Amino acid sequence: QVQLVESGGGSVQAGGSLRLSCAASGANFSRYCVGWFRQAPGKEREGVAAVGSGGSPVYAESVKGRFTILRDNPKNTLDLQMNSLKPEDTAMYYCAARLWTWPCGSPYWSRPSNYNYWGHGTQVTVSS
Repeated sequence: QVQLVESGGGSVQAGGSLRLSCAASGANFSRYCVGWFRQAPGKEREGVAAVGSGGSPVYAESVKGRFTILRDNPKNTLDLQMNSLKPEDTAMYYCAARLWTWPCGSPYWSRPSNYNYWGHGTQVTVSS
């Protein structure tokens, strides 16, 4: 099993940047598809970005061109660089993982139910 711990959330004004980090432990990190999800109050959890080991990342349309997912297997970390933040990016952000048994970039990558392991989340608040 893999354990995930997020950090790096905070408050920022619109147009600003934040970098989230997820530290993984307890398993061979390279065997997992990993991603970032977010959940705003009153809304369903949604996929933000995901990446496998050595594969191309996938992004939600709403964050393409603004967010970058960065995976470092030797360090067992997964980062999310968020630029040009908007108020609608305000949410709790979660790191998630699943065993790499089917393509990480599958059209189903953004379904939270496909991921078995979750961190506790880190809050991002963007003010206008």
